[in-house]
Formats: sequence, C-alpha cells, structure tokens
Amino acid sequence: MKNRRLLGNLILTACAIIWGTAFVAQRAGMDTIEPITFNAARMVPAALIVGTVALVLSARDRKRGTADPTGSSAKAAVTGGVLCGFLLSLASIFQQVGLVETSAGKAGFITAMYILFVPVIGFVFLRRKNPWIVWAAVLLGVFGMYLLCVKEGFTLTRGDALILVCALLFSGHILVCDHFVKKTDPIRMSAVQFVTASIVSWIAAFVLEEPGMDKIIDAAFPILYCGVMSGGIAYTLQMIGQKLSDPTPASLLMSLEAVFAVIAGAVILGERMQIREIIGCIVMFAAVILVQLPPPRQHKEPAS
Repeated sequence: MKNRRLLGNLILTACAIIWGTAFVAQRAGMDTIEPITFNAARMVPAALIVGTVALVLSARDRKRGTADPTGSSAKAAVTGGVLCGFLLSLASIFQQVGLVETSAGKAGFITAMYILFVPVIGFVFLRRKNPWIVWAAVLLGVFGMYLLCVKEGFTLTRGDALILVCALLFSGHILVCDHFVKKTDPIRMSAVQFVTASIVSWIAAFVLEEPGMDKIIDAAFPILYCGVMSGGIAYTLQMIGQKLSDPTPASLLMSLEAVFAVIAGAVILGERMQIREIIGCIVMFAAVILVQLPPPRQHKEPAS
C-alpha cells in the first residue's frame, strides 16, 4: 500500500514538473508566434493523444461488453467535455496573452490562485460552506498576490491582470470538471474537452490574429512540448497518480507546478525576481498549502 502511494506521489510530482516547465515553453514560443495561435496549435496534439487513448478504452470496453448500455456516461462526457473545453480554451488564451507581458515564474504563482478561488466561487454560487482555515488561506493568498504583482499606486500590470482572469476561469473549469467527472470516464471527457478547446481557440486565432504555418513550424518545439507533454501525457499521468495517491497530498503535489515554474524561469530563461516578489511567492505557496490541509477536528464534550 505504501509503495503504491509513493509511486502515485512520484507520478504527480512529475506532472507538476511538466506543468511548471511548460510556462517556460509558453514564454519561449512567443518569440515567433502570436499567443492565441500558439494556444490553438498546442491544443491539437493534446486532442489527438487523449482522443486516441479514449478510443482505445472505448474499443476495450466494447470488446469486454462493459460499455454503458444507457448512454448516460457518454452524454455526461460530451456535455462536461464541451463546457470544460470552452472554459479551458478561454483560460489558456488569457494565460498565453498575459505571458507576453509577465514572467513565467509570476504567471505560475498567479495561476495557482485557482486553488484559492475554487472555495470562494463554490460558496458564492453553490452555497458550499468552508471551514475557517480555507478563508484564512484565501486572505493569505490575496496578500501574497499583492506582494507579487501590485506595483506602486495599487495597480496590476496588464499581464498580471490577464493571468488573474485566467486563474478565475480555471476555478470555474475545476468546479465544472468536479461535477461531471463523477458521472463519466475522465479520459473520455478530457478528449471532448481538448477537441472543444482546439475549435474555440482556432476560431479566436483566426478572428484576432493572422495564423500561418510558417509561424507554427518556427514554434514547433514549444507547441509540441505544451501540447504533448503538458496536455496529453501529464493529464494521463494525473489520472494514474490520483488513483494511487490520497486526495490531500495529490492536490498539494500538483500545486507544486508554481514552484517549478519559478525555478524553470530562473534556470532556463534567466528571469530574476525582486525580494518583494520572492516573499509574495512564498506567502502564496503557504496559502496554497494551507487551503489543502484538512480542517481541525472538533472535540465533542463527553456525555454526562
């Protein structure tokens, strides 16, 4: 049992490394291609990889006679996948455009704010009650983001603000996934998600930019890394890792992508952060950890 958990934790750490270093690839890709076109191009290999896995699983189920006879699972996969894909495409577009004007490290940490936004959105729109430790983490995260992003005059840079919108959209994406993934197979739903995200992103690219095959070829390596590694492979590894690991350490390990984004930005791109920004990163990461800790147990008074 312990070996299974250790393996799951190692797999999820690998996911965090892939997602964190993907911020560097996203920044590097901006040298030769527009951000929305880059985002649209990266969705294609992700859709192909996850779609292939989903088709193999469907063929296996039909061969074994274990396919859903009512079709309810397939309907949930399509509905959830389309909604998740729409939110994923918007979040990715805001993130990619924001990365043009901010560093990979800062983008990684601001994006990690989705873990803090999820309980807030759940409380406001779904009336989900949260323990006090969650609200403490939210306040701590907002303070960390202030140290990291807010300059003189209480203003965010345009790039920081776009990444913050991305984090909000990812929060909605997580809540929608949480609702539908309980009703269907997550890999099949993810395949629909990436197909939808690809279509939406390409429409946005042709409307707002001028996509060209020469630009895509020039940015081929960052596109393939983000599409294949960050999209297709990391998502599949996430599913395997979560099966082997416990929920709390799983979510904590995946949130380490923010740390790896800062490390990769410094090592590969030579990005440097001021002391104030480093403190902001530390505070935000502390908030990310705090929000994922189990609430303290309440001791009941013994009956007299």
